Amino acid sequence: MKPRIMLVNPPIYDFAAYDFWLKPYGLLTVAGYLRGKANFKLFDYLDRQAPFVAGREKLASDRWGRGRFYCENIPLPSALEAIPRHFRRFGLPRSMFTDFLASEGPFDFALVQTTMTYWYKGIEEVIEDIRTVSPEAKIVLGGNYVTLCPDHAKTLGADLLVQGADLKPLWEFLQIMPDVKQPPLWQAYPKLNVGVLKVTDGCPFNCTYCSVPKVYGKFKPRPLEHSLAELELLRRLGAGNIAFYDDALLFDAEAVLIPFLSEAARRNVEVNFHCPNALNARFITADLADLMVRAGFKTFYLGFESASADWQKRTGSKVFSDELAQAVGHLIRAGAEPVNITAYQILGHPHIDIQELEASMRFVNSLGIRVMLADFSPIPGTPDGEYCRKWVNMDEPLMHNKTAFPIILLGFDETNRLKDLQHKLNRSLPAAGPR
Repeated sequence: MKPRIMLVNPPIYDFAAYDFWLKPYGLLTVAGYLRGKANFKLFDYLDRQAPFVAGREKLASDRWGRGRFYCENIPLPSALEAIPRHFRRFGLPRSMFTDFLASEGPFDFALVQTTMTYWYKGIEEVIEDIRTVSPEAKIVLGGNYVTLCPDHAKTLGADLLVQGADLKPLWEFLQIMPDVKQPPLWQAYPKLNVGVLKVTDGCPFNCTYCSVPKVYGKFKPRPLEHSLAELELLRRLGAGNIAFYDDALLFDAEAVLIPFLSEAARRNVEVNFHCPNALNARFITADLADLMVRAGFKTFYLGFESASADWQKRTGSKVFSDELAQAVGHLIRAGAEPVNITAYQILGHPHIDIQELEASMRFVNSLGIRVMLADFSPIPGTPDGEYCRKWVNMDEPLMHNKTAFPIILLGFDETNRLKDLQHKLNRSLPAAGPR
């Protein structure tokens, strides 16, 4: 008899959250490997397409499939009580999950995806409800939180923790052999308008603030046919907006991204592509920009943490000012709308003294593209994260919170001033033209 497995994407406990093409890709990938060998039921707290209980308002989406989550104000955790912001629980109401457990159970296993380390309160809630309503289910946690904070994750009471990308312990625990050629189990959603995919794993760089090398390992391309099969599946299921979750999407593009996009274009796969993970502007050539626009890319997010050469050299030499300007020029000449090109910049980095953040923001604005401040989250095990122990208790994952740390480092007023400047600069840009 096939085991019954529930897949759970937990709610988010945080100051802010927005559906920026958020999907539990790792969880669905694992389930896809077990396609046909188990019976699955998915409960995704962050699925904005899920039907709400009577009387709840409909959650609208923008033209690219993004939108806000249903949320409720909740008390601040004691660790964050000094932060002058409202704390919220984002995701479907808790009662919907307990009803799901009661009506769909019993289950043999519960696979729970974890992402941000400081979102563990949502995982606690999920585990508590499973233990109460479906106590026979064995609970498995995997993902970033488990990999980066294994000792803390052990305190939540799961039956198995799967760290990193090695899934052998999971297969042994489930006593099922996977078929890793299968695509993610996107069919678990009754309705799908947004999907995600990856054409690579890992990252070849070692930026001092990033956990990707530790979580996902070295850079490795995925087989072209596997990625194309994922794309075809998403399109058949109705996903018109697809976001790449790659951490180094443009690295070795001649061997990876260019063949993928060329074949997608040849097959006339009509989708809108997005790249919320920062693209490395250094690799954007005129030809690559032209192909990306022709293949359906609509939004472009570029990593440009600082115009300061000293800061760049200290943190990994990712991209310099002239490289960003050149990349922006290539994209605009290829037909990308400037208002849909965004440059990320880190707010609250511990080496902000040499970051020249305000000057960097104004430089980005001078290129005619959007500025987006990405609040710094100190990640345990990274050089920059460990350096932050002088300000916060890194053994408490709540203190990794990206809203809290810039306020702790810079103060409430300065953080707000820089965010107000971001909005002012972006309002100065021309609006998007007709599509």
